[in-house]
Parts: sequence; structure tokens; C-alpha cells
Amino acid sequence: MAVPASHRLAAAAKKLTTGSTTGLAFSPEIARVGAFFPQAGGSFVSADGKTATLNSPENVQALGFVKSLLSDGTAKFSSDLGAGWGGEAFGKGLSAMTIEGNWIGGAMSKDYPGVKYRTVELPAGPKGKGTLQFTNCWGIAADSKNKPAAKKLVEQLTSTQSQIGFAKAFGVMPSVQSAAEAFKSDFPAQAASLAGAEYAQTLPSQPGAADVIKDLNAKLATLKTSDPKSILDSVQTEMTAVLAK
Repeated sequence: MAVPASHRLAAAAKKLTTGSTTGLAFSPEIARVGAFFPQAGGSFVSADGKTATLNSPENVQALGFVKSLLSDGTAKFSSDLGAGWGGEAFGKGLSAMTIEGNWIGGAMSKDYPGVKYRTVELPAGPKGKGTLQFTNCWGIAADSKNKPAAKKLVEQLTSTQSQIGFAKAFGVMPSVQSAAEAFKSDFPAQAASLAGAEYAQTLPSQPGAADVIKDLNAKLATLKTSDPKSILDSVQTEMTAVLAK
């Protein structure tokens, strides 16, 4: 499949592929490859969460784009470079670029302090900007004997002050919008990561969806020699069954 002209990433990866350094590297998993789905106008499930959309024409185009990068050698999976993840490939100089969450900052400062780098948003794809985001949550047990105190704890953990504290301690982005400006002020180098939250999608969280994602990750390892549509057709069937339950 031809690379969409709007993908400046392809041109940059080609330019930066020199000698033993690959232009772009990322982990062979949908948490990284899936960032190209929304860029092409695709998604994992419908907006109401009831219909699987994995094998949409948009997603086939997106996966075809990734395959084209792998096929011409301007991008490689981190595992094919002997690295455990994209950040390791990048830190060791095996790749000039990588696609990762903002937590890569902690790994870079700890494991590769001598590497100078810059974080930027992914270039827009055929249908505009797109990326993925991930988060966690706190829950209160339905049969808790002290729900008021549990609620206060969660409110404290999700307060602006606590969220900024977590960012400083662990390098994660805040999960509340009220902390956005403080985060950008304290971590200007990570502003691009926070900007992505404005238009990001996330992976399906319905019961059973994790197994489908696991199977998709296994199939992605063979993307370079496989048909993108066949891969997506297979997991489309699986996700449809999950959503029907």
C-alpha cells in the first residue's frame, strides 16, 4: 500500500535511517501501532462501544502504512533490533525516533542520561492528528463499610496537588484537566505528550477485550510478511463476539 503523502513521519524515518541506526522503532504491540488508527480516521470500537470496528478500511490503511515502513526498513520493531521496548532501542542509538508514552522520560534520565532528545506530537495522518492514551483508576468497593472515607481518599488522590505530586515523583501525566497548566509549567519538555490527550483514543476495556488485544499483538509480530486486512478481519471476529456477550 502506498504511503499517504500527509505522513511526514515516513519521510523523517527515511531520512534518519543511516548505517546501523533505523529511523523509527517501536514495540510490536497495538499500544504503539494503534496510534495510526485514529490518524487514518479509524477506531477500535464504535463510539457507543457496542460495535467492533477493527477491520474498517481506515484501520486497514493505517496498518498498511506501518507495514510499508517495516518493509522498506525505515522502521523496525524494537524486538527485531534486540531491544525490549522502543525506549531501549532509542536510548541505545539503535533508532533515531520512537513512539512511547511520556514515562519514557524517567527511563531516559535513569538509563541513558547522556542522550539528548526532544518530545514532539506525532505528525498528522490522512485524517488529522491521532494517538492513544492510557490511564488507571481508583475504585470503591460496593460493600465497603466506610465509603465516605474511601471517597475522600480518592478525591485526595485525584486532586490537582496530588496529581502534580505524582508527576514529579513518577513522571506520569496528570489524569485531571485541572492539573494541565501546572504540568506544562513544571514539565515544558513534555507538553507535546499532554497535547495528545486532547485528541487521543484508548484501547477497549470491555470484559474480554484484553484477550483480543493479546491475540492482535501476537499477530502484529508478523505484520511485515502478513496481510493487514487478514490480521484485522481475524480480531474483528473476536472483538464482535466479546461485545455480544
